[in-house]
Amino acid sequence: MTGANPEQVLVIGGGLAALAAAISARRAGARVTMLEAAPRELRGGNTRHSRNLRIAHDGPTARIPGIYREEEYLADLAKASDGRNDAHLSQRFVHASTDLPDWLAAQGVVFQTRGIPYSRKTAFFLGGGTAAVNALYATAERVGVRILYDAQADGVDLETGAAGPFRPRATVLACGGAQAAMQAASPRLINRGTPYALGEILRAALAQGAQAVGDADAAHLVAVDARSPSADGGIVTRVDGMEYGMAVDARGARFTDETAVTGPTRYATWGRLIAALPEQRATLVLDADGIDRAPLSVFPPLEAPTLADLAARIGADAATLEASAREAGRVTRPPFFAFPIRPGITFTCQGLRVDETARVIRGDGSPCANIFAAGMIMAPNILGTGYVAGGGMTVGAVFGRIAGEEAACHALA
Repeated sequence: MTGANPEQVLVIGGGLAALAAAISARRAGARVTMLEAAPRELRGGNTRHSRNLRIAHDGPTARIPGIYREEEYLADLAKASDGRNDAHLSQRFVHASTDLPDWLAAQGVVFQTRGIPYSRKTAFFLGGGTAAVNALYATAERVGVRILYDAQADGVDLETGAAGPFRPRATVLACGGAQAAMQAASPRLINRGTPYALGEILRAALAQGAQAVGDADAAHLVAVDARSPSADGGIVTRVDGMEYGMAVDARGARFTDETAVTGPTRYATWGRLIAALPEQRATLVLDADGIDRAPLSVFPPLEAPTLADLAARIGADAATLEASAREAGRVTRPPFFAFPIRPGITFTCQGLRVDETARVIRGDGSPCANIFAAGMIMAPNILGTGYVAGGGMTVGAVFGRIAGEEAACHALA
């Protein structure tokens, strides 16, 4: 859409943040083009692998039970980020989350209200993130957003907003973090999400003087099955149930107290623990009782009649593995089972600093006139290097709406 009728707003990205920005900008009256780096069949970024949003609410609704007030949400964000989140932006974010389910529902997203785990903090997508993505793409197409697939943008001019052949009046950066690039630098990591989050736009913006937020060396890691695909495996590759058995390193030795790593933060804790091992790999070992208590896995366990036989299957030292089992006291009844584990990366924790209008901030503290950001490329403003369940998707949707509306306002002025 160049030439006689060029786009007024360019949205770079294809996940929830990009879709919220594109739909919002288009509904505000701007001509919008959206660049999705993935092919159509893989569109949606990490949103395809999501399932819920964290929403503040003062009372039960049809979509969320219980109460989760704004002040509690803010406290959770401060704790998860070790107080390094932007307090002002976080307040705006939390307040804006309150009407997000209604807005998404108006764009065609359907929420699950039955047969889900109890959660007073999150609303679940019916059919998961893929269903939500498909609904939002259908709405974007219906309202007139031009969507280009296989359209990888390698950079953006912070002065003009230009990206390749596109010369918009405003540009929204909503192309995620850089987990695919981090995986390339650390091949032992498994990329749970999209392989198209390469971080080119982030690096290009920083090179031009955009102000960074977060930590370039940090990432959200979880324990995943080592047999997972190298990318795009999603939430089903996650390994859980360590407290019902024992987690051992490459030699067969335990490296932490499994029963102490529990609660909703256990996934990220295990990811960090395994990434810190010299070989960056571990094994979950369960006995006949533990396998019945552990959550189901999409991958079949390795099985052996004795611990010595299991040690041979996983490449561990038999005497070390047997000593670990005696120490744990939970791996006693044969047969024995094993799940090989690697650290899985969900997203990186460096992004672009933004203001309350989602404008990208330069190193001198001044906002870019027509460059906006939404989603994981700016999420460290809210999350720091931490994470709260459902929070990433909410950041994308909330700031996608803000960025889209503000970009359209600038483009139409």
